[in-house]
Amino acid sequence: MSYKIPAFRHPNLPKNELGYTTKDYEGAVSTLCAGCGHDSISNAIIEACFEMSIPPHRVAKLSGIGCSSKTPTYFLGNSHGFNSVHGRMPSVATGANMANRDLLYIGVSGDGDTASIGMGQFVHAVRRNVNMVYICENNGVYGLTKGQDSATTDIGSKSKKGEPNALEPIDLCAIALQLGSTFVANSFSGDKEQLIPIIQAAIAHKGFAFINVISPCVTFNNVPGSTKAYDYIRQHMASTNTVDYVPHAEEITAEYNEGTDERVTMHDGSMINLHKMNSKHDVHSRTSALTMMQECKAQDKVLTGILFMDEGSQEIHETMNTNSTPLRDLDEEKLCPGADELAKINELHR
Repeated sequence: MSYKIPAFRHPNLPKNELGYTTKDYEGAVSTLCAGCGHDSISNAIIEACFEMSIPPHRVAKLSGIGCSSKTPTYFLGNSHGFNSVHGRMPSVATGANMANRDLLYIGVSGDGDTASIGMGQFVHAVRRNVNMVYICENNGVYGLTKGQDSATTDIGSKSKKGEPNALEPIDLCAIALQLGSTFVANSFSGDKEQLIPIIQAAIAHKGFAFINVISPCVTFNNVPGSTKAYDYIRQHMASTNTVDYVPHAEEITAEYNEGTDERVTMHDGSMINLHKMNSKHDVHSRTSALTMMQECKAQDKVLTGILFMDEGSQEIHETMNTNSTPLRDLDEEKLCPGADELAKINELHR
């Protein structure tokens, strides 16, 4: 049986600066299980792009294989999209970004697609600081293949099959921090008030923006004993900060006291407003972020919020000094200047 989103919408739906409503940012009807956390993430992406007035045709969605990688079908139906093979989304995103630097790249992956078969791809996208938003929809289970533990399953966590996991989990946020990711955040699919502004901050960020989103699998991993279940996360969340995204900001501030706001200006002039919840955490320090993560883990808590950001980072095109014109827009004369020009280039390296 096929389903279709009704074409009718209320005529007075709010419109953004482009004159679009949220309908213009939707995709197809989700075929995921009812209550899946991934659908909440898709809705958060829709809302984030709508509020930021991002032209849908300027977005490229990329994914790998898995329940999470099906989700780009369910948002931004008027955007470019590419569903790659298992674990290879980061390489496809890197190639696309190098060919056309003018698009906004949103990569969606899962804990299996990222932390197992795609780990080698993921780490190089991080270290290259590819200018993209990378969202890992982390449910700690292989939902598409009927509920096996994934590489991010916590020790002792029990899925529907009832056997506790005996292996150490891979902490993707910690790996991203240690490899040099210039924006790292951890969130929960059931907390849209936190997730939407985090996505907006990631979009405004220049460089590799990694968001790990705990997204419970209602079919195989939303049971008592699971550390990725809805009830568990709600009872064990600890936040570094609350986040507000403010477009087109002008004011720049860099210092703040506990309980006050830190306003961080991004490269595009927008502003991230962070309300500090913990006096120990410095959002500009990798060491501080890793320490806070370890402390919360020892207390059986899940740390959420923006863990680290470097708003002055250089993305891959700046590092490699590539042409400001996207490769796809260069004509034959620029791409193939002829034998004489090639000889001059070779002579420079003799």
